[in-house]
Amino acid sequence: MTGYVALGSSMAAGPGIRPSAVGAPFRAGRSARNYPHLVADRLGVDLTDVTYSGATTANVLDEPQHGTPPQIEALDGTETLVTVTIGGNDVGYVPMLMAAGLPRILRRLPPIGELFDRTTRDRALVEVGESLRRVGETVRARAPRARVLFVDYLTLLPPAGEPVSPLSGADAALGRRIADTLERLTGEAAADTGCEWVRAARASREHHAWSAQPWTTRPGLPWPARPAPLHPNAAGMRAVADLVVEHVGTRSD
Repeated sequence: MTGYVALGSSMAAGPGIRPSAVGAPFRAGRSARNYPHLVADRLGVDLTDVTYSGATTANVLDEPQHGTPPQIEALDGTETLVTVTIGGNDVGYVPMLMAAGLPRILRRLPPIGELFDRTTRDRALVEVGESLRRVGETVRARAPRARVLFVDYLTLLPPAGEPVSPLSGADAALGRRIADTLERLTGEAAADTGCEWVRAARASREHHAWSAQPWTTRPGLPWPARPAPLHPNAAGMRAVADLVVEHVGTRSD
């Protein structure tokens, strides 16, 4: 197999996991040990990794990001594998959880306050469902020879009823609702567009950020040379790579 292109946001890029990918833009936060690099190493394939922290579905499809072209332009029709991890930034998932730790007076200020508005989140989730389908359709059209895998997000939050300090129960509940809906919409987009679905969220339920063996990090201040808060850690990236490699070893639907 040759020709693997990785598309997506920071959940695939791996900000803070050292070392950084050679030649990657600083703002991309792209790690040389993110799951795309690990998958490429395991499968022995050439990798084009255009994952970029902060990316939305629009940045995958048609909007440049900090001077870099839309990620879809990395596809030339010769690739045989494409992975896509996207959608959380469209709905403010991690930004909402990060803002949950701010003082209440700051949380009332726009645009931070909008992150906690359920009507706004619901509207964004409806829109991201359509956007994810567009991503699937466009990638399939641009890479007709490829297996296209939607890889959803690792689970960040523990189940309801478990401690989630410093987040409040209400904020955690909203976060779970966003995560669960995004997971479902990713699976529906994959099914509707002839793509495949790697279920990282389901596989990581017991490895949330508050667990004994976390695959993601808790909220906090970012520190140099450490995985970004509320993002995959090195163990999480290895776990996702295992899921992708296992999935690629199965027959395509």
